[in-house]
Amino acid sequence: MDRTSQRTPTAGARMPGARTLGTRTLRGRTGTLRGRARHLVAGLSIATMALVGAVAVPASAQAATYPTWDELQAAKANTAAGAAAVDQVTSLIAQLETNVQVTRAEAELRTDELMVAQQKFDDAVARADQIQAQADAAAAEAAAAERNAGQVAAQLYRAGTGDVGVNLFLDAGNAEATEKLLAKLGSMEKMVERTSGIYNRAQEKQNSATSLAGQAEVARAEREKLRIAAEEALAAAQAAQAAAEAALAESQAKKIELEQQLKFLQDTEAQTAAAYQEGERIRKEEEERRRQEALRSGSPGTVASSGWAKPAGGAITGDFGPRSPICAGDGCSGSFHYAVDLGTGCSAPIYAANSGVVTFSGWSGTYGNFIKIDHGGGISTGYAHIRDGGRFVGVGAWVEAGQNIASSGTTGASTGCHLHFEVYSGGSRIDPVPFMADRGIRLG
Repeated sequence: MDRTSQRTPTAGARMPGARTLGTRTLRGRTGTLRGRARHLVAGLSIATMALVGAVAVPASAQAATYPTWDELQAAKANTAAGAAAVDQVTSLIAQLETNVQVTRAEAELRTDELMVAQQKFDDAVARADQIQAQADAAAAEAAAAERNAGQVAAQLYRAGTGDVGVNLFLDAGNAEATEKLLAKLGSMEKMVERTSGIYNRAQEKQNSATSLAGQAEVARAEREKLRIAAEEALAAAQAAQAAAEAALAESQAKKIELEQQLKFLQDTEAQTAAAYQEGERIRKEEEERRRQEALRSGSPGTVASSGWAKPAGGAITGDFGPRSPICAGDGCSGSFHYAVDLGTGCSAPIYAANSGVVTFSGWSGTYGNFIKIDHGGGISTGYAHIRDGGRFVGVGAWVEAGQNIASSGTTGASTGCHLHFEVYSGGSRIDPVPFMADRGIRLG
């Protein structure tokens, strides 16, 4: 549809240059807003790449690592930053939409101004053409009057040299002829006067038309300048509108990109949170397992996952290593203590530290009542100072880990009820404390 059918220009419309908000300013604002949108996208992309590099979500419980608390907080912070970026670009889009409306209004105004300028130019052209037509008509009228005047002069000339003068002076007696001649001369005089007036008026009109035509040409030239200026202003306004609409379209596309990246961040945060929670679950399970293990290792006779059990309760009252000999009714112990003593109290249960075969069960000098168990692989354990009647297994018996094999006492070279616990490795006695600790059992 032609714009002239949509909008009627008014004589009061402002011409180019009358607005304070120019198209350069509009394009500048559009470029600034577009730059801010690109900056948001770039910043969020960097945050996304950093998060992808920082957070590794394990595929199974066998993965080596799980996200830490700090990594989870970083994921949440990145998601929050992404959401803020989307909010900012949404705000920018609102500004760009306003900018598009402003530039559209500017382009519409410039269109109106161009139509006004075009109308004035067309009016000036029509006026110039009208004046030129008047001048041409006046010139034609003057030319016709001139021709008429020439014809009269020719007739007068012929009359003066022909019968007019002779008839007038020689035929004075012929009244009728004289009257006709005078009437003829009078008609010619009136014709000359009328023709002369027409000629003079035509000449005046031609002079006036020539002057007006010059003025119309000047006006037409001035209107042409205004029309060209209006066209340039419209072109600039349309360019600003196109730039604003392009910036809006670009920012809308960037918003989609930001929303996709935010969705990725949200998904990553959810995965990170789930992985963190899974890690926490496994950690708590492990802590519980260790707690239960500690309970089992601290509870005499309870078998740990290693298959070993604490042989008796009570604190350590004697360490592995050198010490002063202990003498009792059955003799004195050596100067090196090849065991660890547990203060069980009297008649406390003694348990097999591991499953195996009983290789000794009886009296053994300063050990008093003594039991030894072979666990295989060169490992054996010994239990001394058992009370009389407190041995519950004999040689050759198979015992299970944690089985009650005896009752504590103070037989042999002993000064109180306790368990003298030994560990043999390859035939040599070793410190039971680290050996049992390696198997998840804490003595004492």
